[in-house]
Amino acid sequence: MGRLENKVAIVTGAAMGQGAEIARAYVAEGARVVIADVAKEQGQALADELGANAHFVHHDVSDVASWASLVEDANSRFGPVDVLANNAGILRFGDIERMPAEEVELLWRVNQLGVFLGMQAVSRTMRKNGGGSIINASSVEGLAGMPSCTAYAATKWAIRGMTKCAAMELGPRGIRVNSVHPGMIDTPMTRVHGGDAAMEYGASKVPLRRVGTPEDIAPVYVFLASDESSYINGAEIAVDGGVTSTHAFGA
Repeated sequence: MGRLENKVAIVTGAAMGQGAEIARAYVAEGARVVIADVAKEQGQALADELGANAHFVHHDVSDVASWASLVEDANSRFGPVDVLANNAGILRFGDIERMPAEEVELLWRVNQLGVFLGMQAVSRTMRKNGGGSIINASSVEGLAGMPSCTAYAATKWAIRGMTKCAAMELGPRGIRVNSVHPGMIDTPMTRVHGGDAAMEYGASKVPLRRVGTPEDIAPVYVFLASDESSYINGAEIAVDGGVTSTHAFGA
């Protein structure tokens, strides 16, 4: 019997990278998973790969109506949602003096508003069903600073704060809310900003002397989704090879 047997999960940003590996791990542990993403081709391919216990839904995390439709689809297809992996996010770098306001707002809408709307959308179902687990993707940039990362870090610090507030508000209803803070993870989202050179630079800043992989992140999401973490609420878990124990990436 899998660690997530009989659980129904939504994973946002699940078509590629970290989200795809979380979805794979959830299905492997017995969960039925809705893969939610704007990337239709990759998302459907992953659902086909994972079989009957996975279903792809095109989803914009910044849209209220899209969230309502997504949760309704999951509830009717697989049963009441037990787990939300609020994983979707985008990364943009920009100096304070030159970053366009439009890019700052885009980061806010996807990273921060998307997480808020996700918690709002699933909490009603979870409350009626006796509880659940919400896992919000923050970052090491939600724990420490980095140059040219002010707008992105603002969203990740906000996710950290929202997680703690939601843990207090939803905890009495049996809903646990925790945040995961990955370090530099080798995914398409990070590789687009410098490729192999960026990976090598990142590795040089990590005590373990390597960047992470999606396979390093997924087990933490499995643990937080499972009943093994039933007394963990409002926590922030860094999965960063030790980088935030001493310094930020920009130090």
